[in-house]
Formats: sequence, structure tokens, C-alpha cells
Amino acid sequence: MVPLISLRHIYKIYEMGDETVYANDDISLDIDRGEFVAIVGKSGSGKSTLMNIIGALDVPTKGTYLLGGEDTGEMTDDELAEIRNRMIGFIFQQYNLLPKMSVLENVELPLLYQGVRDRERREIAMEQLKRVGLEDKAFNLPRQLSGGQQQRVSIARALAGSPSLILADEPTGALDSKTSREVLGFIRSLNEEGNTIVMITHDKSIAMHAKRAVQIMDGRITFDGSIEEYAKL
Repeated sequence: MVPLISLRHIYKIYEMGDETVYANDDISLDIDRGEFVAIVGKSGSGKSTLMNIIGALDVPTKGTYLLGGEDTGEMTDDELAEIRNRMIGFIFQQYNLLPKMSVLENVELPLLYQGVRDRERREIAMEQLKRVGLEDKAFNLPRQLSGGQQQRVSIARALAGSPSLILADEPTGALDSKTSREVLGFIRSLNEEGNTIVMITHDKSIAMHAKRAVQIMDGRITFDGSIEEYAKL
């Protein structure tokens, strides 16, 4: 079976004055459909750069990235935007909800970009809000919700377009510990339903909610294995 994510000899190189910085330095990685993988690393390790490449938000300097068997390196900016919208649902640390749009309208956005008609778009968005327990907040503005509720809205938005991959960037970074556990439990349940999840985090305790850990240090993978093996490090 073709991996959902296949990275081969990925480099991301920046020239900073006289210095050459290898943000990603010869990374090769496969992630299969249905996995729950935590990419773990300290600030400056290269994990965010790798996330941007996996999310088709950026392209590598060298190397090959196949997403669902499609070579992103051959794509134009418009084609990258299309594959992002079609295949990836994003969950961000700061939620990235549009403040002047209702909760429902925020969840509808991926469907709007996909050209889904109004009535169907609204039905799907309401279904996803119900899934995260927030259908009664559909017509509220984001600022009228707690942080945990806003993150659940962003999860509903990520799910709305039925993506192949859910990419979660520090999804609990702005939440208190109790709400973090609730959100992580929800993300884990999504994986148990068959969703592929890649979670980016600097926190080993957060990573322990995944089933596989990939540790990044100085732009290179220093560990790739089960969460049980990672716990022993």
C-alpha cells in the first residue's frame, strides 16, 4: 500500500548572511493511512519547517514529498493550495478562526473553497459541530467561546472537508491542562475512527498521546518508533 506521506531525502536550506542553515537535513519518513504520529522537537529543531512541508505550505530545497502518491514538488502554488484544501485539515495552536464570521461560517470555509453548495455546506458544517458538541454555538462569534471551545471549532473545521490527513500544530499550546486533556482525548478518538493524524509538539508529555513518535533535532530525525519505545528515552 502506498504511504499517505512519503518524504525522501528532504532538505530545507536557508542562506543567512555568510551562514548556510539546514533547517531540515536529509529527512526520509513514511506515514501510513490511519496512523497517529507525533513529531517532537525543541524550538529551532526543524519540526515546524517539516510541518510546513508536510502541510504543503512550503516546498523543500531538495528531495521528494509525495502526498497520497502525488508529487508536491511538481506543483504550482495554485495546485499546492488545491491539494491542501482537498487532502489536509489543519488544527492550529491559536485556532485561526475568523473573528467576524460565526462559528458555523468558520466551519464551512473548507467546503466553500471546495465549491460545495450552500445547503449541503451548512448541513455538513452543522454535522461536524454536533460531532464536537458545539451545535448550540453555531451562530456565536469565536470571541464568545472559551479557548477549549474555539479549539473544538477548529477541529470541526479541519474535519469538514473529509481530509486524508489532519495536521495539528501544538493543538493544546494555548489551553490549560484540563482543557488540553479533553482536546487530546478528542483527537485520539478521531484517530480511533480511522483518521490519520500528524501532531507537532515540543512537549514529550503531549506526544505520549500519539501511537508513534518522530523526534527531530538539528534538522535530523534522531528517533522514529512506537510511543512505548519513546517513553523509555
